[in-house]
Amino acid sequence: MKKLKVIIERGKDDYGAWIENVSGVYGAGSTVEEAKKSVEDGLKLFIKHNKELPSVLKGQYELVYKFDAQSLFQFYKGIFTKAAIERITGINQRQLQHYSSGLKKPRPNQAKKIETSLHKLGAELLSVEL
Repeated sequence: MKKLKVIIERGKDDYGAWIENVSGVYGAGSTVEEAKKSVEDGLKLFIKHNKELPSVLKGQYELVYKFDAQSLFQFYKGIFTKAAIERITGINQRQLQHYSSGLKKPRPNQAKKIETSLHKLGAELLSVEL
């Protein structure tokens, strides 16, 4: 199954979303949830009203979401504390605060470290039974 990457970034006033490699599909909202819904609705309309679809939209696909660090931390701020993220990534809380406020952007290796740590946590949670 093909994966369509939806880029989500925080702007000055709201969140923007677009599908990488599919020109013409965009969304926005005051929250990440609204931006995701908006881009999904935009994709449905794009498919409905275009006779010539890009090859990535032919057949089955799934949407995957790529966040910038600020949007990710803002979206999950009620779930992950800076202390929890520090614990799983090894990145100190002050640096994480800079990322979540948008003051600084993580270097590529730091962004990969955060992503890998969250994926590892997700895999561990998927293996839990109660």
